[in-house]
Amino acid sequence: MCSPASSFSTRYPAPKEVSLESEAHVSSLPVLNLVCWSNMLECGMLEQDRRALRRGSVNLCKELVVDEMLIQTLQSDEILTESMAENIMAEQTPQKRSWRLLQLLPKRGPRAFSSFCSALRETEQTHLCELLTQSPEKDGKEVRAKRFVDSPLPVSTQEGITAKRVRTQESMEFSLDADSPINTPVLPCTPDFYLSHCLKSYRMKSSPRGFALVISNVTFDPCAAPDLDPRKGGEVDDEVLRKVFTELDYLVTVHRDLTAQGMRTCIENFSRRQDHQTMDSCVVCLLSHGVEGAIYGTDGELMQLDWVFGTFDNAHCPLLQNKPKMFFIQACRGDEMDCGVEQIDGPVRTCSPSCEQHDAGREGQGDSRQRGDIGRNRIKLPQRSDMICGYASLKGQRICTAAMRNTKRGSWFIQEINSALRLHARDTHVADMLVQVNGRIKEREGYAPGTAHHRCKEMSEFTSSLCKDLYLFPKYQPQY
Repeated sequence: MCSPASSFSTRYPAPKEVSLESEAHVSSLPVLNLVCWSNMLECGMLEQDRRALRRGSVNLCKELVVDEMLIQTLQSDEILTESMAENIMAEQTPQKRSWRLLQLLPKRGPRAFSSFCSALRETEQTHLCELLTQSPEKDGKEVRAKRFVDSPLPVSTQEGITAKRVRTQESMEFSLDADSPINTPVLPCTPDFYLSHCLKSYRMKSSPRGFALVISNVTFDPCAAPDLDPRKGGEVDDEVLRKVFTELDYLVTVHRDLTAQGMRTCIENFSRRQDHQTMDSCVVCLLSHGVEGAIYGTDGELMQLDWVFGTFDNAHCPLLQNKPKMFFIQACRGDEMDCGVEQIDGPVRTCSPSCEQHDAGREGQGDSRQRGDIGRNRIKLPQRSDMICGYASLKGQRICTAAMRNTKRGSWFIQEINSALRLHARDTHVADMLVQVNGRIKEREGYAPGTAHHRCKEMSEFTSSLCKDLYLFPKYQPQY
């Protein structure tokens, strides 16, 4: 029988590191009537039952009560292990417990669905059992396609998916906020500001300032990458980036829906442009699904980010030596959603915001070899320098987090990059603008009551090997 609520914390302590992998020993499982080529855990849930869970996922996240009795019923059927039960019940909110259970069930074998339905009946949640067991009126694909058609709200989704991992839950797509990309014209730099800062910052006098490359993967091959959902709202992001960098006097090229090899070819061609020699900087924006250290092509194959940075280093891209190279990565670095923590001395609810010396001698060293200075000792450069990269989500020692995207207004990160560039590029260097972006992202919260995305958080970050301040000096062209 169920233990009293007062003894709950002793039975379900705070979780150790949560693992979604199966922990039951195969030999302890009962013999199954269903013949599988491997053990029950590898077999997984039947596809029809998996679809039923997907169809009911919204209602389940809103209404499912995951209490001790339901968990004990699933344990007695050997669907959940003791460790899994502890991890589920140690979650801080009902929605998080529901979300954790719904992630686990499709991995727990062919009996998991029927056992879950029985547990719903035993805990007087018969209406949810009926929801799962009723016959769909249409094919599952059609139901999924129309699931949110009647919703008046824009929808948002978590952008993460682990490499080659079978999806066990469709993305929960809801409106996370009502902010939209601002279209305020980029504010111009003043002559006084330029004259007082230009000597200690990177040269930024060329017009155009440089080339900008935007690669945006929105639609993925359903055959080659069935586990990668369309990135609804991704087309908003690439248009926002095209507009803002055009206003900042960059020549922008946008490529959409490229395979991993297609992205590599595109980036290599871009890095080898001879025109870089006359430009003062470059920008590369990559938008796709991702994992830590890589992003997906539309064919489900990964392109390593370290390869991208290496393509623009001082050895492989000499025409951009000593020039600033800016990278912006809108992609997940894992599939852990940041649920946030309560600030001890903070307000009841965090509000979402309506959302060294000048070294002229090194400038132009990239083409010094063309002047025949064979006998002179040239200044040596490190392999990689003068780069700054903004990431939409964190890489941590314990988890890598997911990035959030609104399907009608684009991703949080790109929205904030756009705002910072338009409002502050006139008098703020790029590293400080990315600090501002971090602060704005920190304040934002998801809004999707009854789901695991409600009050979800995101945290952006950036890395830098810049050697000077980087000002874009928008709309100012020196006369000398």
